[in-house]
Amino acid sequence: MILKGAEISRYLSRPDPTRPALLIYGQDAMRVALKRAEAVAALTGPSADEEMRLTRMPGADLRKDPALLLDAIKEVGFFPGQRVVLVEDTPDAAAPAVAAAVAEWAHGDAVIVVTAGGLTKASALRKIFEPHPAAVTAPIYDDPPGEEEITRWLKDAGLTEVPQVAMRDLVSLSRALDPGDFRQTVEKIALYKHGDTEPLTPAEIALMAPATIETEVDELIEVVADGKSDAFGAVMRRIEAQGIAPVTICISALRHFRALHAAASDPGGPQAGLSRMRPPVFGPRRDRMARQAQSWGMRNLEEAIHHLLDTDLQLRSSTKAPAMALIERALIRLAMMPRGSR
Repeated sequence: MILKGAEISRYLSRPDPTRPALLIYGQDAMRVALKRAEAVAALTGPSADEEMRLTRMPGADLRKDPALLLDAIKEVGFFPGQRVVLVEDTPDAAAPAVAAAVAEWAHGDAVIVVTAGGLTKASALRKIFEPHPAAVTAPIYDDPPGEEEITRWLKDAGLTEVPQVAMRDLVSLSRALDPGDFRQTVEKIALYKHGDTEPLTPAEIALMAPATIETEVDELIEVVADGKSDAFGAVMRRIEAQGIAPVTICISALRHFRALHAAASDPGGPQAGLSRMRPPVFGPRRDRMARQAQSWGMRNLEEAIHHLLDTDLQLRSSTKAPAMALIERALIRLAMMPRGSR
């Protein structure tokens, strides 16, 4: 049986223990590892390692000892409960050993879970699993998790009150983060909300989202975009003390003002424009940027971008002017620019 689309996530969250074997493969090793861990945990339940109900073996070992897998699935455990034999990073050269074990499998034996990297249609492993009437094949693609899968993760972590506006931000975040980072973020959110009966909010998601190395620079750009010239000096001194390169500050400012320009020029309005950006903008930051886009207006944003481009060229040229002084002067000028939609 070959799983497709949404049924892949559904099945791997609750695999059928009466089926002899499961093949999980894909190009992204992290995604495969997460799905494998989910499937094995669902099959064995808690304490599988302590009760010796989970046997792990590298797939490469089956080339040297083809009987290793068959012996493992036939072993009798000391503890009751479902047993699993996990064969990891399995090459096609191990296919004969896998085929022999699947053919000899009987009810009461350990379920075989095989993981592999990207497999072509000609793969010997796929030729074992795909036509088999009881074995299951789960190809893992590079698609981010969907709303259904995220909802299940949150529910498993004990978080059920997730309004649609918060789910929208979680889906956007899943597209911006690596799968492992996103799964950790979901667990972090659930831990943060433990014992809290209030619904999850976009502000809480933004608080729990991984901080970038540019957090301090982002704060400076927000001060500039909000026109808070009185707060500019203190933030600038803090960044200067950290040794952040002036070019890095300029690039961040350009990215921010280009995002504001794209939002301001969107036919559906700033909120619609920001919702389409990659990486996504969500939570309070999205509302703040929407206000900034409206406050600046198209004409002023174009002038700001032009000014930042000139500054970037000066920073990258052979000019002997102090680089930090150049970017500081450019940003303070932007912070003090009159707002308006002219």
